[in-house]
Amino acid sequence: MAENKPTEQPPLRRISGSRIFIFILGLLFLVFLLSRNTSEKEITWAAFEKDMLQEHAVAKVEVTNGELAEIYIKPELLKNDKYKDVSKNFMGGVNPGPHYYLMIGSVESFEHKLELAQANFDEKDKISVVYAKKSNWWINALSWLLPLALLWFFYSFMFRRMGATGGKGFGLFDFAKSNPVVYEKEKSVPVTFKDVAGYDEAKTEIMEIVEFLKHPDHFTKLGAKIPKGILLVGAPGTGKTLLAKAVAGEAGVPFFSLGGSEFIEMFVGVGASRMRDLFDQAKAKAPSIIFIDEIDTIGRVRSRALSMQANEERDSTLNQLLAEMDGFDPNTGVILLAATNRPDILDPALLRPGRFDRHIHLELPNKKERLAIFKVHLAPLLLDKSVDAENLAAQTPGFSGADIASVCNEAALIAARKNKTSVDGKDFSDAIDRIVAGLEKKTRIISPNEKKVIACHEAGHAVVSWMLEHADALQKVSIIPRGKSLGSTWYLPEERQIVTRSQFIDQLCSALGGRTAEELVFHETSSGAIDDLEKVTKQAYMMVVNLGMSDKVGEISYYDSTGMYESLLTKPYSESTAQLIDEEVRKLVNEVHERTKEVLVKNREKLDQLAQLLLEKEVVDKTDLERILGKREWADKKVSSETASA
Repeated sequence: MAENKPTEQPPLRRISGSRIFIFILGLLFLVFLLSRNTSEKEITWAAFEKDMLQEHAVAKVEVTNGELAEIYIKPELLKNDKYKDVSKNFMGGVNPGPHYYLMIGSVESFEHKLELAQANFDEKDKISVVYAKKSNWWINALSWLLPLALLWFFYSFMFRRMGATGGKGFGLFDFAKSNPVVYEKEKSVPVTFKDVAGYDEAKTEIMEIVEFLKHPDHFTKLGAKIPKGILLVGAPGTGKTLLAKAVAGEAGVPFFSLGGSEFIEMFVGVGASRMRDLFDQAKAKAPSIIFIDEIDTIGRVRSRALSMQANEERDSTLNQLLAEMDGFDPNTGVILLAATNRPDILDPALLRPGRFDRHIHLELPNKKERLAIFKVHLAPLLLDKSVDAENLAAQTPGFSGADIASVCNEAALIAARKNKTSVDGKDFSDAIDRIVAGLEKKTRIISPNEKKVIACHEAGHAVVSWMLEHADALQKVSIIPRGKSLGSTWYLPEERQIVTRSQFIDQLCSALGGRTAEELVFHETSSGAIDDLEKVTKQAYMMVVNLGMSDKVGEISYYDSTGMYESLLTKPYSESTAQLIDEEVRKLVNEVHERTKEVLVKNREKLDQLAQLLLEKEVVDKTDLERILGKREWADKKVSSETASA
């Protein structure tokens, strides 16, 4: 026997408040139309007196609010063609009146004029005047409906957009809730550890976190506890966010991602509320990962020295973050991942063990790592056989992963601009020049005299760096304007972990080579060396103030790794020490200048030859440099030492 099942009722449709509100407004408007006599017409006093009053067609006159006289025509006369326009209402029925209206100046004046107009009338023919006070209920209704409508629309268009997105509702205080980008099985990240080239040590350490989330029993059975927080530290472009995306792609657990600035609002307390809501969401979907990019936005150090610059909203958000990291149980499986390029300004309470237990430092990639990064970004490009990834890695010391990605993309754009079928080595060379020095200014007008000064300047850099042992290896020299520079000298810096005083001195001499060459050849200097002077001054002060490379100042460093000195209004040393530092810096720069001058005087003929060649070719490569300046002996010594160590 078939079982009788109750029929399911269809779910009730939810009627939104906006539809109800619009329905009420429409109903009120309909009532207004039904109640209003649209056939009523305005007339003048002369027409009223001549056409109606003298013909005894008026039934009564009603004066409303002392401003308006409403005129009622006798019902038996409405059938006349004279009154056919006012005999019917807008629905087609009989119009009971009023049929006409007349604006009056004052009640006394109207009564006097009416009395004079009816002076010859019998008493039975005189019309009666009724006085009434009426209020416009429609205007009164709008007086309270309009503010409600304005509040409703403000709520709909402002708080909906500010507070809640993604179907989370539209409550008034939803703007205090966190709205991270959540990556789960339905919405996965296409980036994995295979897409992150280089940084093998960093990947090994962070892969351990992924393994814990996938197989927590393997660690907990031995009594191990996973770190609560992992801080990714590195210069801009080193791949912190990319590594975090790879974690999201590999982990297979909910990944909550948002920036530190999303916690800061104009309302005090919103940041702390969003922080609580973020951790509540992560706990509900544990095991999970929270990623906060640019955490220094909310994690800046709290200090008495910074009390005048205090940000109450940021401090309350940081306090809530500290409480959440201490508050949740270590076995809940919620891990906080954060990234910053300013670890020196983070609060010590945030960096202590138990909160951010591990700090993963991402340095600028070395040659081997740059080669791996180039291979990743070269893979989707159509390359010519002349492209050598190892050569590109050697030409880009100091480049970050983002710089390398930009070089590859720029090379492809240059090749496409020239209608090539593949990207060749020349395109990559132009792309590196474009990234380092800027766009070539072919239309910039330079006079012949200025061009001579520029050629002499760049030749001075080249000669000095070529003749000094510890200066960077020179690749090419150009007097073609690029970006803000009128000329450029291209070096291949040696990748060093430490720099000695003699190496610093040679670098300073190389930087001063251009200005000193101008002084030697033209017996005066120009404004073109401003960048060189700035570089020399900063490096000289760093040697004296931070590195202790001055005999008089001594083995003292005023370098501040915590970043506290930046917020102080005074220097961390006395006025007498400041004067001594200035004297030592000036002495150091003068010594470097004299040494640079000696090198150029000794090689004056080569300086003139190179400057003349630059005027002819505009770009001089390494082959031309070796022909004029000779083989660089320091390069042979370096190659032989590397071969011996190998």
